[in-house]
Amino acid sequence: MEEIYFQKDASPKISGIIKSFWQIDNKENTSIVREKIIPDGYPELIFHFGDCYRTNINGVWQTQGRNLIAGQIKNHFFLENTGKSKIFGIKFQPWGLNELFKIEMSGLTDKVIEVPDKVLETIMPVKEISVGSLSFDEKVIKIEHWFIEYLLGLDLINFEGQKAVELIIEKKGKTELKTIQREVGISERSLERYFRTKIGLSPKYYSRIIRFSHIFKLAQLDEIDWSDIVFLTGYYDQSHFIKNFKEFTGEDPSKYSFFEKNLANFFLKK
Repeated sequence: MEEIYFQKDASPKISGIIKSFWQIDNKENTSIVREKIIPDGYPELIFHFGDCYRTNINGVWQTQGRNLIAGQIKNHFFLENTGKSKIFGIKFQPWGLNELFKIEMSGLTDKVIEVPDKVLETIMPVKEISVGSLSFDEKVIKIEHWFIEYLLGLDLINFEGQKAVELIIEKKGKTELKTIQREVGISERSLERYFRTKIGLSPKYYSRIIRFSHIFKLAQLDEIDWSDIVFLTGYYDQSHFIKNFKEFTGEDPSKYSFFEKNLANFFLKK
């Protein structure tokens, strides 16, 4: 079967702002497929160069536009194509969109919206590359170059809050927040404020998402069973693990198809 999913980590020069790039191109296939999207902890810019998608985030189906910002999501939601799936996406570090464009991320929680006009005007070269005819790898090279040039004009500060987010990710969501606060030297109130503005979730909820997402990476390992995964992801016991998994996916982990080729697995296994 011809590859339709493409993904590549950002280079070190840009990885402090962008996590990865991805593309979906199902060529001429117009079969309508309903997909599930599961929280992974990273906001995105998304550009459609095929037919648009429909989403159901809060119980109502809506047709998406072509140039989108996706904020943090707290639970799974559904989407489906309306024709040809051709999408280019940029997955940012949790603080990336706020640092670049001063977007208040709490206003984007559980939302996928049209890119604001001011932001779209700024990133128009990125949009044009994303929807153009270059190969995926060629697009990534050109877009990285644009962002490297753009960052030269910004005065970015590595706040203690960002260091806390990095530690949460590094520790796979298993470390107590008080330990992280002490390690980076930030108060609970300051951390909450940082997360509200720059991430869009509370520190506690974000840690839950990061811990949960690690399940998908462990599930790919050979000779690993559920008891190992429960232990390695830091859940109290199997019932706690199952409850958390159901909250984020709507499914029991024993019935979830970890190796199925779908959007949820594509994003969470990387």
